[in-house]
Amino acid sequence: MELAAFDYHLPGELIAQQPLEERAASRMLVVYRDEHRWEDRHFRELPAFLRSGDCLVLNDSRVFPARLYGHREGVRSLPIGKNNPKRREYLSGEVEVFLLRAVSADGRDWEALVRPGRKMRVGERLRFAEALVGEIVDRGEFGERTIRFTGAADLLNTFEKIGHIPLPPYIKRPDEATDRERYQTVFARAKGSVAAPTAGLHFTAEILDQCRAAGAGVACVTLHVGLGTFQPLHSEQVEQARLHSERYHISAEAVASIRAASRIVAVGTTSVRTIESAWQSGQLAGETDIFIYPGFPFRAIGAMLTNFHLPRTSLLLLVCAFAGTDLALAAYRHAVEQKYRFYSYGDCMLVL
Repeated sequence: MELAAFDYHLPGELIAQQPLEERAASRMLVVYRDEHRWEDRHFRELPAFLRSGDCLVLNDSRVFPARLYGHREGVRSLPIGKNNPKRREYLSGEVEVFLLRAVSADGRDWEALVRPGRKMRVGERLRFAEALVGEIVDRGEFGERTIRFTGAADLLNTFEKIGHIPLPPYIKRPDEATDRERYQTVFARAKGSVAAPTAGLHFTAEILDQCRAAGAGVACVTLHVGLGTFQPLHSEQVEQARLHSERYHISAEAVASIRAASRIVAVGTTSVRTIESAWQSGQLAGETDIFIYPGFPFRAIGAMLTNFHLPRTSLLLLVCAFAGTDLALAAYRHAVEQKYRFYSYGDCMLVL
């Protein structure tokens, strides 16, 4: 299966750069798998598509400020963040570190992506604040680094203070104070993601109440979004690609609600991957590198709400696996024609 088959044309102006003023104001393309058709609706109408016995499954992982700006020790550096903190030109010894996940028992070693990558070698020391220094101690297969942090006693609290919200690179602006609230679901709880489970961004407390009033239960699972969700695939042959692992957890209470449902309605690809991983392995917590592409035998999911995804990515392949490749790509072309807003701060698709 060639990765090139999962491509589509998207004009740049359709990539949402800001969230809508109201979370629930997004459009929603409803795709009917059995009838091979779709219709243009609005997210506020979601409760009308739910029925008694459904279980709406949300990913409650919380995004933390995972993007750090600093400089290489021993290299003259200009002020960090001067003019535009998201610029791609790095002055003197200035560096950008995108934290992915802690990889040591004491929480001091972190897997990260770094820029500019070629200059960041093992042994390099990076300073981010007066009391926060990192040393590169290892290099991964795809250019990621392992950084050992010293200085700050409470690393997560320090990241919270000096870090930036890790907006995706297709959002061509610096992060703003409002992103700390809007690039976060209203039900976010467990801190650990470096990207938002974006299908959940549309929900408000009122919409969730309306879903319950429609007869649907609501359960939360946790998958901390990391490199496995958003890293580009490194093989043009789909079957040869593999994903990085990500941590997940499902409580006994959530499992009971999900198993009792007549239909599982997964909110976002991360919820799909969490549930299908648990149903496949029988493990309610651990690491998953599950890669879902056309031909995958779904064991649990009955419907899915998802945002629109980048071409040639594992996320788009997952949507094609669930909806059917021809139907999913035709629906994407319709969304482009109708000028839907795409990606993280964009509109959504409900696949029934």
